[in-house]
Amino acid sequence: MPTTRFSRRSFLRFSLIASVSASAPLYIPRHVLGTQSIPPANERIGIGGIGIGRRGLQLFDELPNLGRIVAIADVNLPRAEKTAEPYKAAAYQDYRKLLERKDVDAIITATPDHWRAIVCIHACQAGKDIYAEKPMTLTIHEGRKIVEAVRKYKRVFQTGSQQRSMAANRLGCELVRNGRIGKVHTVIAANYPSPWECNFPGQPVPPGLDWDMWCGPTEPVPYHIDIYTPRARPGWISFRPYSGGEMTGWGAHGLDQIQWALGTDDTGPVEIWTEGPKFNPPTYTQPEPRTRGEKICSEPKVFFKYANGVVVKLDNGPPGGAIFVGDKGRITIDRGKFTVEPKELGDPPYDDFTVHLPVSNHHLLNWLECIKTREKPVAHEEIGHRSTTLCHLGNIARWVGRTLKWDPVNERFVGDDEANQFLDRPRRKPYLLPEV
Repeated sequence: MPTTRFSRRSFLRFSLIASVSASAPLYIPRHVLGTQSIPPANERIGIGGIGIGRRGLQLFDELPNLGRIVAIADVNLPRAEKTAEPYKAAAYQDYRKLLERKDVDAIITATPDHWRAIVCIHACQAGKDIYAEKPMTLTIHEGRKIVEAVRKYKRVFQTGSQQRSMAANRLGCELVRNGRIGKVHTVIAANYPSPWECNFPGQPVPPGLDWDMWCGPTEPVPYHIDIYTPRARPGWISFRPYSGGEMTGWGAHGLDQIQWALGTDDTGPVEIWTEGPKFNPPTYTQPEPRTRGEKICSEPKVFFKYANGVVVKLDNGPPGGAIFVGDKGRITIDRGKFTVEPKELGDPPYDDFTVHLPVSNHHLLNWLECIKTREKPVAHEEIGHRSTTLCHLGNIARWVGRTLKWDPVNERFVGDDEANQFLDRPRRKPYLLPEV
């Protein structure tokens, strides 16, 4: 099926109004009848957006014609109303009101990480399918609970790891999986920094923003624009209460490609350790760039070891993938591209491949099509959970500062009660995670 894109501008362009009189032939607009690129209105999937800021708006601009936006929810009500206006959609401050709507078949959520699990599980309980941005969760425990909810309520779930819908990434991973570089023994990833702490002075809360609800399950702190903004000076992505830092930010992309290329989507490493100085995160008391915090929080270096002996090192690899080193050569995979050394190992033909990875050329379209067929998308809930778990394991290894044995079946550290305490985080009432 050809890739289609549907922006807010094109929505307005196709929203035609027909004038009908007794003497004039009945004119039915093309967007109602349906065409190859625009399905009939009753065949389009009703989409609700929850937590629609920078990334959410990008996803809306990429939404194919198979979906139609009918409602927006955001703790910043003026932003929800502004976003909803061009779609003639309803706007809410409380996402639970959106989940009550019968015309919302599915949701797209791009909330901050500390909110994502609660929204996803509530959406499952409300019978909605889900596209959830990466990283899928704030903790490992949250990921397993999302997987359980998706399966219990038979939902279609796509994680926003969009590199699984890029042809170059798919072919690069297939080359690794089909042995073009021989047996892989080492993988070099980017050295993603872990999050640090913040203690900012307060600022006036903008009108229409429910700051207490934005804090949600975390302990409330005074509002500050450089906490509220994702990547600013430095923004919530860098702060531990709300995120796993770039370990889960960019790491959710790069480490996901490692899982894909190694064929470990249903498992994970068995050992994690660190090498270098003790982890010593700073506390930002005033806004400043991410540079200082990221430099400090990139130490110590993190290593993962899989059951088959492959060792992953967070070092100087590309942010959107990794360098895969085998006994015949190496493949470097990054966002939308790959290189092979020696070059001829990556050349066609590929008729010797025995492993063929799922094909998707548009991440949102893949999700929407799977809503129709009820099949698993290319980055379904278990894939998203396992890839995000790898990110969380890297952070936990830095926090405890010693070698950890990981049981990927039971998803617990072996014989380490302290490390197991980091499998989840405390939540304040009433923003508790549904456990059953």
